[in-house]
Amino acid sequence: MNTKSKHAAIFLAIILLWIKTYIVSKVSFTLPVDHFLQEILLFFNPLSFLVLYFCITFYQSPPRRRQFILGLSILYSLILYANVVYYRFFTDFLTIPVLFQTKNVGDIGNSLYELVYVTDLFLFIDLFILAYFLKKPLFNPNQSIIQKDRRKAVAVGIAILAVHLILAEVNRPQLLTRTFDREILVKSLGTFNYHLYDILLQSKSSMQKALASNLEAEEILHKVNKQTTNHPELYGIANGKNLIVVSLESTQNFVLNYKINGKEVTPFLNELAKSSYYFTNFYHQTGQGKTSDSEFLADNSLYPLPRGAVFQTHPLNEYNAMPEILKANGYYSAVFHGNNKSFWNRDVMYKTLGYDQFFSEEYFTITEENSINYGLKDFPFFEQSIPYLKDLPQPFFAKMITLTNHHPYLIQEDEQWVEPYPVDDGTVSRYFTTVRYADEALRQFFHDLKAAGLYDNSVVVVYGDHYGISERHQEAMADVLGKSALTSYNQVELQKVPLFIHIPGRRGKEIDKVGGQIDLKPTLLHLLGIETNEDVHFGTDLFSKDHHELTILRNGSFITEDFIYTSETCYVKPFGAPVDSLKCKPFIEQAKEELDLSDRIIYGDLLRFLKKE
Repeated sequence: MNTKSKHAAIFLAIILLWIKTYIVSKVSFTLPVDHFLQEILLFFNPLSFLVLYFCITFYQSPPRRRQFILGLSILYSLILYANVVYYRFFTDFLTIPVLFQTKNVGDIGNSLYELVYVTDLFLFIDLFILAYFLKKPLFNPNQSIIQKDRRKAVAVGIAILAVHLILAEVNRPQLLTRTFDREILVKSLGTFNYHLYDILLQSKSSMQKALASNLEAEEILHKVNKQTTNHPELYGIANGKNLIVVSLESTQNFVLNYKINGKEVTPFLNELAKSSYYFTNFYHQTGQGKTSDSEFLADNSLYPLPRGAVFQTHPLNEYNAMPEILKANGYYSAVFHGNNKSFWNRDVMYKTLGYDQFFSEEYFTITEENSINYGLKDFPFFEQSIPYLKDLPQPFFAKMITLTNHHPYLIQEDEQWVEPYPVDDGTVSRYFTTVRYADEALRQFFHDLKAAGLYDNSVVVVYGDHYGISERHQEAMADVLGKSALTSYNQVELQKVPLFIHIPGRRGKEIDKVGGQIDLKPTLLHLLGIETNEDVHFGTDLFSKDHHELTILRNGSFITEDFIYTSETCYVKPFGAPVDSLKCKPFIEQAKEELDLSDRIIYGDLLRFLKKE
């Protein structure tokens, strides 16, 4: 039996999976290719994994080899498909920490249903082709593979991998240090080499806490804090008042003042902007943890992790969170959320952060009629929360997490106070109807606060937690924004979320400073008259004249007063024209260093050393 016959089944499996992976990279992942070398890498990178992957079969006995080849192909295909489904909503790739969040899946049935297509069956056609040919005599050799052939196959695999890594490094120097940019990693390494690298990163991060020392903590913590002076007029203006923070699910800033057939999508938020401090250049900075990341940012002024959610991966760390700081200043703190308490591991994390009470779904009356998507609709959520708010010891800090405006954006027809947007993309079309519902529910909440006697003694903060429409919906969003197409610059601009700080008795003001969720903690503490000079935080007071206008997104993109940097391109504001990257160079290393320092604080649990002092 010749060598070709002996290895025919392996060759066929590799070729079929190679072609499939390349097609998926082009069609399902829609990875942008900027030049010919990137296209070569995208085409070549599956091979460097597959050759070594199928070397495993060389160590199987002839009777088992066919089944083993088919089994490896099925496993590969399932992992690839899991990435496809995840990418459709998050425009991101799976990581090891995300795989430990599977208990959340039971609560996202509607979203998952929307992300699985009938046409996905075509992604598995190659497996039927492989199974068919494996029955043929040519693909069923009964000859054992000698040790020499095994070594040769492994050597070929290593050689292909070495060439691949050299090309990847030529294409993007210091590639393996850009762990926060998964798109670059996947384009350069390939989906499966990226997963192997992710396993290595997970092992490395798991060791950081064990190896951390007090000296490392002192070194890093010395670099962190950005000292800012307080705004003399506003510092302490809310001293002793209740603080109510409302997290608006999936609400982006572009919906404000937007109209469909002459009807405002957010009439109440438009009014609130006139009676509040409204920040027009405020960005979400979340990663894979989405809403939980926005909570982490706001409470701690630390960045979320590049992989997974801090709420899931590091819930028992030492933090110096806002609830804990407020408790030391006489505040009672509570969270209200009409979903199950274990979602995003909140029941554990809230205790770590210092919250006194968590009003989860068990505290609410939830029926089939008053719930949708992830849990209780916003109207009954706010309505049923008021009695609990009234009974809290004052002053209190209360966080309200809304739910209705969540993918796949479903709402009953009699609760649609604005028509769906006229576009074929159902996600974008329905999004406006659930935003409108959430806006009206928020209006009712403000009315109920007044009726309950809480309004006059409460600062109410309203902010969007993360994007609602991902990059997968570029064509429809270009139509919404009246553009022929969306650029990378436009995609960063779409990461703006609303921020309103409403202080009864204060006149409204529009503020165009660049800021992000990481700035909420120092800003709100200063309004309450609480100093933050000894606190560990990356954000700065949005009201201060010393506010640092550099807002860093979790993927390494950043926004300054004059520039936006993303996809390795520097754009000038407000026109979005690419300019010489030297214009952004002073901020590139600073952005990378901040993300790295925050990661080291979390992975090493470095605040535990500070607490001991």
